[in-house]
Amino acid sequence: MHSLTLNSANREEVAAALEGERWIVACLCAAWCGTCDSYRATFEEVASRHPDKFFVWIDIEDHADVVGDLDVENFPTLLIQHHELVAFFGTMLPDPGLAHRLVQSQSAQTDEEMQELILNSDERAQWQRECNLRTLMRNALA
Repeated sequence: MHSLTLNSANREEVAAALEGERWIVACLCAAWCGTCDSYRATFEEVASRHPDKFFVWIDIEDHADVVGDLDVENFPTLLIQHHELVAFFGTMLPDPGLAHRLVQSQSAQTDEEMQELILNSDERAQWQRECNLRTLMRNALA
């Protein structure tokens, strides 16, 4: 497997990986969601194409203490982040090519370019306040 699934036994490992230098790509899903279940193979395929990034699968119901306040409107939802900057937060169509291009385009941005986008977008500014996976994990472990 090219991604980790967040579980009660590996929370510290995931938290440590989130604090690293790699880009973070998280899939927020639910066990009962058929679309999420079928998207798992797509997520793994995309992760295999980006071994330099940290891919994590998070069941939002099993880990509500981490992501419970996030406004996940539909499944699957991807969260892409670098350092403390959230580059993308939104629903993803179950298309491996589209997911690959999204990860590729977001990770091609520098932190300075992302800062500029954040300054010019209320939605992106909101992502920084509400969707920072590093902060959410730190708070859950505190």
